[in-house]
Amino acid sequence: MKFDRFSLIGVAHLLPLPAGPVASPGFAAVVERALFDAAVLADAGFDGLILENFGDAPFPAGPVDPHVVAIVAILAARIRDRHPALRIGINLLRNDARSAIGVAAAADADFVRVNVHAGAMLTDQGILQGDAHRTLRYRRELGADAGERPIAIVADVLVKHAVPLGPVDIGALAADTAKRGRAEVLIVTGEGTGKAADPARVHAVRAAVPDVPVWLGSGVTAETLPMWREIAQGAIVGTAVHEDGDVRKPLSARRAARVRAAAG
Repeated sequence: MKFDRFSLIGVAHLLPLPAGPVASPGFAAVVERALFDAAVLADAGFDGLILENFGDAPFPAGPVDPHVVAIVAILAARIRDRHPALRIGINLLRNDARSAIGVAAAADADFVRVNVHAGAMLTDQGILQGDAHRTLRYRRELGADAGERPIAIVADVLVKHAVPLGPVDIGALAADTAKRGRAEVLIVTGEGTGKAADPARVHAVRAAVPDVPVWLGSGVTAETLPMWREIAQGAIVGTAVHEDGDVRKPLSARRAARVRAAAG
């Protein structure tokens, strides 16, 4: 996956799935909303989107259930058919990188987002540990690390809704994630969903690995995008594109167009 311009990535926050911890509207409603949101992003001119089981919070600390893998794979394949130009990312929350790689390979997606790829973080799911070795081996076993559409690893550095277990130098962690963990893109977020990142953290990550693209992962709005374009190579914009800035509501074509215009 080449990054020859600023990447603007939206998010399809999936509604709660059946068998999850909160009531679900059912598979058909989940599919309908996801396809609607994907169309909004494609029509607005976004470069890509991330599919994630956002509505299933609280998330499991380990692998997701088989039906989660199945529905996300089906959605990714349908979106690929309808919007072939979109870059499609997979994020199986909270940190099931192996299943995400499998989905991406089966559905011809472009990348996976891994919340903890290197190191360890304390989260509301407990301690999440990166497993770059196993993730990269599985990608290679599937033949998804090369070819016409290799699956990229897009990895968070000090992911949101989490804290490190002890003092951490973000630059050193970024270098480990990119050089030892072989992540192709790094993400810097704020403390939580909809919270802006600290520009000092973005600068520190870029200084540590200047040859690796850095994306903003939370809190980006149409108003702040021009500033972020000066210091990052991409942005994942989720909350700001939803109607009324409410992640429970569908995406807004008007809001998506404003964000696209601000991204240039």
